[in-house]
Amino acid sequence: MDPVPEAAARPAGPHAGEPAAEAVPDTGRPALRAPLLAGAAVGAATLLLAVRDPHARGSYGFCPLLELTGLACPLCGGLRATHDLAHLDLAGAWSANALWTVTAPVVVVLWLAWLVSAARGRPVKGLTSTAGWVTLGVALAFFVARNLPGLQPYLTPWT
Repeated sequence: MDPVPEAAARPAGPHAGEPAAEAVPDTGRPALRAPLLAGAAVGAATLLLAVRDPHARGSYGFCPLLELTGLACPLCGGLRATHDLAHLDLAGAWSANALWTVTAPVVVVLWLAWLVSAARGRPVKGLTSTAGWVTLGVALAFFVARNLPGLQPYLTPWT
């Protein structure tokens, strides 16, 4: 049996007789697209909130749960808190939404970690289901706490 010639053993390129093109290594640039787009969207929304003050009632609409039931959801006051954080008014942000005031810096750090991981070409591991349940539990606890009569003066956005 004759050995197979070297040219026949390699896959041919797009034209007959040409050697196959070598695989181009992945540079990881497409991986940067998602964190950069997310950062740009959040940055644009934050800039809008920094420029247009949400403290004026109805400037960004209303919370249906608050209007219908009088209960403040975990997100109530989040726009005002973001506005205040953008202006470095921590006391104002805390009075609008204490949970978001604590959570926003954590979100920024997690985004930076995502960006660095994508830039280095390392896969980003998704959040585990445990983190999701913990987040849901904290949000539910905050919802209950901010609607208790004794804690309303400290945790509700309208005081």
